[in-house]
Amino acid sequence: VQLQASGGGVVQAGGSLRLSCTTSGSISSLTNMGWYRQVPGSQRELVASITSDAGVPVYGDSVKGRFAVSKDNAKDTVYLQMNSLKPEDTAVYYCWGYDHSIMTTYWGQGTLVTVSS
Repeated sequence: VQLQASGGGVVQAGGSLRLSCTTSGSISSLTNMGWYRQVPGSQRELVASITSDAGVPVYGDSVKGRFAVSKDNAKDTVYLQMNSLKPEDTAVYYCWGYDHSIMTTYWGQGTLVTVSS
């Protein structure tokens, strides 16, 4: 499984961006998909995830109420809508997928999000 992320860029504080992550196979082959982010010198942290079947979302505390994760099974794509962006949201965002049946985690390439103050 390969994950292709897109949608990063530069935005002013208070603005919005939408990230996309498309799988090379079927989204239904993964148990969960979502996004982590990482700032240089810090650990990778969970931003949001969603179950591939029921679409149950989970959010990191720092983004609750501002970010929304969704999926489009027909397009094998997961989205991260980021609103009310803050400078502290600046990070490299990594698309992530997990297949529970073989206990394997997949990572896409990172996409840089920069929020200017």
